[in-house]
Amino acid sequence: MLTYSELYSTLAKCGQSHLLKFYEKLNETEQQQFMDQLCSINFNEANELFEKAIKSLDGSLREIDSLMEPVPKSQFEAEETCSSPQLENYRNRGLEEISEGRVGVLLLAGGQGTRLGVTYPKGMLSVGLPSGKTLFQIQAERIRRLQYLAERRTGKSGCIPWYIMTSGPTDEVTQEFFEKHKYFGLDKNNVIFFKQGLLPCFQNDGKIILDEVNKVSMAPDGNGGIYRALEDNKILEDMNKRGVTSVHVHSIDNILVKVADPVFIGYCLEKGADCGAKVVKKSSPSEAVGVVCKVSGHYQVVEYSEISEATARKTNENGELVFNAGSICNHFFTVSFLNEVAQKHEKSMKVHVAKKAIPFVDENGIRCVPKSPNGIKIEKFVFDVFQFTDNFVTWEVPRYSEFSALKNPDTKKRDCPSTAKRDILNLHKILVERAGGIVEGEVEISPLLSYCGEELEPKVKGKVFDTYMTVLINADEEILKHVSNGIDGN
Repeated sequence: MLTYSELYSTLAKCGQSHLLKFYEKLNETEQQQFMDQLCSINFNEANELFEKAIKSLDGSLREIDSLMEPVPKSQFEAEETCSSPQLENYRNRGLEEISEGRVGVLLLAGGQGTRLGVTYPKGMLSVGLPSGKTLFQIQAERIRRLQYLAERRTGKSGCIPWYIMTSGPTDEVTQEFFEKHKYFGLDKNNVIFFKQGLLPCFQNDGKIILDEVNKVSMAPDGNGGIYRALEDNKILEDMNKRGVTSVHVHSIDNILVKVADPVFIGYCLEKGADCGAKVVKKSSPSEAVGVVCKVSGHYQVVEYSEISEATARKTNENGELVFNAGSICNHFFTVSFLNEVAQKHEKSMKVHVAKKAIPFVDENGIRCVPKSPNGIKIEKFVFDVFQFTDNFVTWEVPRYSEFSALKNPDTKKRDCPSTAKRDILNLHKILVERAGGIVEGEVEISPLLSYCGEELEPKVKGKVFDTYMTVLINADEEILKHVSNGIDGN
């Protein structure tokens, strides 16, 4: 622990001595708490990140446009054009890896749900399904079902460790939620929580913002903070001890995500990839999703805001968008590659700037809440490590079955709880009808009953689902529970 004079000297050298302006007015306990926080921050590194972030704002769209190339066909396959035998080959390879305990899932769950208009972590959200299940429960049950399918396919019972990256504001409440719900049927020893890091928030002139007179304004370092967090929290060490060699990384806010998708895992392994990205075809040139492509010969995701309209609208000889591989934050990594990134590349990752309205303490020590952006938060993105390998592949999947973003409140009528509910119920209707059922109402399939439509035929063929809501809920007892106007019936 530094003394006050040592800390003041450090801050003065970094141009951040203003942080101590109100120090003498604090009581002894407040001073100690403030000193503890200040000593935990690497101010030299923070200043370097700020300079790097500001320089990143100077890049020109024209320069990026001129350097962009689509992903080569050799590194690209699509589920819809892949032959059935090849799909089965990929699936079996993935199930084999799962049964051997070599596959882990890493969930990016640090979001506070502020943009959604809720006061709790996104994973605790229920979008209004008949079952009332939250995002956390849906994904936990997909893991349980997949472990069962892998064991039945191979005769070996491997588990899928679930690594959940939280943030300072979400960690405690997330862990309490899992405890309360008994880890949704998973072994608690295989659910591992860890926190991403925090970075100071800056004024536009590089001065770090005080949130309170005895507290620096800090924000999560983005989903790209995962690489440092994996190292600092000894998660990579845990993966190595468990024998995990491949990891599926995805964000919490996609209700259709196929957790630890064996087809995706198998495809990436068969191609010898260090990392891979699932993508969907862009719905339009202006859709607000990043594009997976090559820039200056290296793979990366170019944010939609960085692409000019002319480039976004470019088409090929078939009339399809040239830059059509929409990023959905759904990735494959080998653990060896994650180790390499943490050890060699993390410090050279790109940084991104988010202009935000950040509460601050004014000259008189009064906390103010601005209504417009007054500063910046610095973030790293999970996909910014693609550039560090040539062993990269993309796997295109149908949007209707794998991607429904959950970012906005219902008032936006897009990428919101009501559209997420619509999309998952629509997918379940398609799956039931493929299996010979007739859906005249709405149908929800428990992940415990079917991971992606398998084995539904004996349960639904010839049946008419005509109540207002019908829920297939219990795989173990094979019960069909009919729900009409909130009242259970047979």
